[in-house]
Amino acid sequence: MVQVVCGIGHYFKSFTGILVALLFAGFVSSANAQLYSTPATHALLLDAETGTILFSKDADARIPPASLVKIMTMEVVFYNLKSGRLTLQDKFFVSENAWRKGGTNSGGSTMFAKVNSEIPLEDLVRGVIVQSGNDACIVIAEGMAGSEGAFAGLMNEHAERIGLDNSNFMNSTGLPEDGQYMSLRDLAKLTRHTIKAYPEYYGYYAEPDFEWNKIRQSNRNPLLKMNIGADGLKTGYTEESGYAIVGTAVRDGKRLIAVLSGMTSKRQRAEEARKILDWGFRAFEKIELFEDGEIIGQANVYGGEKPGVDVVGKGPVEIYLPIGNRDKLRARIVYTGPLKPPVEQGTKIATLKVWIGDELSQETDLYAAETVEKGGIKRRATDAIKELLFGWLQG
Repeated sequence: MVQVVCGIGHYFKSFTGILVALLFAGFVSSANAQLYSTPATHALLLDAETGTILFSKDADARIPPASLVKIMTMEVVFYNLKSGRLTLQDKFFVSENAWRKGGTNSGGSTMFAKVNSEIPLEDLVRGVIVQSGNDACIVIAEGMAGSEGAFAGLMNEHAERIGLDNSNFMNSTGLPEDGQYMSLRDLAKLTRHTIKAYPEYYGYYAEPDFEWNKIRQSNRNPLLKMNIGADGLKTGYTEESGYAIVGTAVRDGKRLIAVLSGMTSKRQRAEEARKILDWGFRAFEKIELFEDGEIIGQANVYGGEKPGVDVVGKGPVEIYLPIGNRDKLRARIVYTGPLKPPVEQGTKIATLKVWIGDELSQETDLYAAETVEKGGIKRRATDAIKELLFGWLQG
């Protein structure tokens, strides 16, 4: 079995004439591939609805995530709230360990929880999200799993369930610890999951401030004060990886997720996060390439009653085009072949992959538009000769 790549241009209707050339275009040169530049050492911009990657810069590198880890800490909490295992009224005990490692004298961000007190979970959630309290994280971890190490095990289980392929968690706070890392791609995927899975709890990320122990602290996310449609999410900092942020905003019903790391100051972090979000909202247009049920291409069938099977998407197939940079776009149908009959209608058999520059931007599952049964002896013999002479890479 080999990977087969097919061009799709001849299936386009006349209204997409300009796209035919784009989708048949070869790889763009590295010099022309860059649509956007940023001083951040790592960056990723994602359309939340479709999962389309609009910009990427070293997004798969493993970085110390610092307080961005707390997004996963909250995912575990939200999951248990949604399942009914926890309630927002449940009270958690503040141990001496949580107070010493994350409290007033720890030197890190804190919600100023009092040792040996009990705090309702809803206040702890605000302490984590709004105040980035390390003490709140440890209190939650110990209350749910007995220890931070055990809670980190839960975080890793949830990461596997969500599909985070390049992350590993050692604690609930993001404080430096060997073996703890995330990629920006995973951070974007986690953020998208959080927004979609927990709309009833996501609103905490937009709260401007929170007071605990008579101390009021403002939300550390600078985007919330910029009047750009921002409603989340989290900042972080380590000496090793610099200043980082996961930010998301909505304009005209369109949500973007920006993840940046490796900046040199809080000011640069705020400016670059706003800049990339502004660019993303203005620099792309969504285009419907294929209507629901419209044939996108064809995949070869070895020994079938027909030499190939048409493929379609489930619903309309839409992509984001970079305005003024359409020459950066290309697309291909990719599948593992040759397919062997019978191929049942509705079976997932291929993927439409779209690149913007050198970055794989979007993947859409494609399905058999019809059933192709096993062919007669003559057809099977003809296909066997084709495979011997040409292989199955002609597409």
